[in-house]
Amino acid sequence: MKSIRHARTGRDRKSHLSADAERLVSAALGLANSGSRIEDAYWDRQLAHRIERLLDGHHPQSIYDALDRLHQTDVEAYGALIEAVETAAESLTLEHEGARWDVLLVAAPVVAWTRFRIPSGPITPEVAATLSAHWQAHVLASGAQFRLSPCLYSVDQLPRDFGELRRLARKLGQAAVSPNGQSPRPDSKSLPETADMLADSRFLLAAVAVPEGQAMFRWQAVDTAEHASRVQCLEQWIAQARPTLESLLPGCGFECLLPDAYHINLRESDRRVRPYAIKAAVHCLTHALAIQPEVVKATVAPFGDDRIDEYRVGLSVADSEEVAQGVVWPLLGAESETDEPSPLERIRETLREAGVTELRTWSEVTEPEYCEDCGVPLFPNHVGDVVHAEMPEDTEPEATHFH
Repeated sequence: MKSIRHARTGRDRKSHLSADAERLVSAALGLANSGSRIEDAYWDRQLAHRIERLLDGHHPQSIYDALDRLHQTDVEAYGALIEAVETAAESLTLEHEGARWDVLLVAAPVVAWTRFRIPSGPITPEVAATLSAHWQAHVLASGAQFRLSPCLYSVDQLPRDFGELRRLARKLGQAAVSPNGQSPRPDSKSLPETADMLADSRFLLAAVAVPEGQAMFRWQAVDTAEHASRVQCLEQWIAQARPTLESLLPGCGFECLLPDAYHINLRESDRRVRPYAIKAAVHCLTHALAIQPEVVKATVAPFGDDRIDEYRVGLSVADSEEVAQGVVWPLLGAESETDEPSPLERIRETLREAGVTELRTWSEVTEPEYCEDCGVPLFPNHVGDVVHAEMPEDTEPEATHFH
């Protein structure tokens, strides 16, 4: 089962589910308890048919109600259902001129860090064409049709729900299978504002379409001369696409991830951005205040309701009780504090790599607190308080970026 990206927060159980939600719960339980691949296929078909109907009919509430129920009652079935929902949202079958095409919404994430604003939004047709050419030549199988959305998306600008995501996959897929199909171009004025972060992910989104049952990616074409491993595809993508991506991300350091299916890459980018967020915060603090990393002291505390959902890192200077920079390290999918290495150990190692040697930890799990005025998370300090992270008022950031 794929690891699940969705936050593990408590939800109120509905006392009554709709008929569609009840059937989704029943099928997900059947899939979770299946004893054979034949039975798996049966339950998969049951889930896919109902989920696709609900998403295409703009009636997703039954899906969310079923997820809420299973989230509280059966982790295995919840995983089976969320995987089926993600599959329906990011993939579909289209018919065009009598032929059937498999369509998959794919993402090419870039994890970026900077002391400036990380750019996002529409890109020029010339840049889109260049990136499309590299993506098709170095990642996709030779029979694949491809259409890139001409936008560098931030997390805040991605489709907001599964139904919207499926509609985008359909539009891009239809453009991919039509010789003269045009990609839907995002309206820059309608895109949500992007939160300013020292480290964050950016995404190129596209649809890949192949005749039904054929390979989409070069690593699938095992019996042909075009076959390349995932590692080789990533190396080629970095070598060819990076110069163009650099023009979209001035003043930023960044890491390219392998273009792949939308949800798996959304989760992978979430994982990759966490250590960069800590390193970028330490870099920003040391350069803005002209101090060495050894002067920075970190306080790490676990936060959650009935279990640990995230760690928050408060960075202070010397013995100050003020937190100058704060970073949230969320636990994703099946991650927990019992992992080896544990999240706390990974945070400690990342701080060491950034030059921070003094780390204090809270032993008790604390309920997440947020600023009542602006809604941002509050961070732990070394005396046991949670406070707003604020740089000193007289700080003049240097005109440098983090690498």
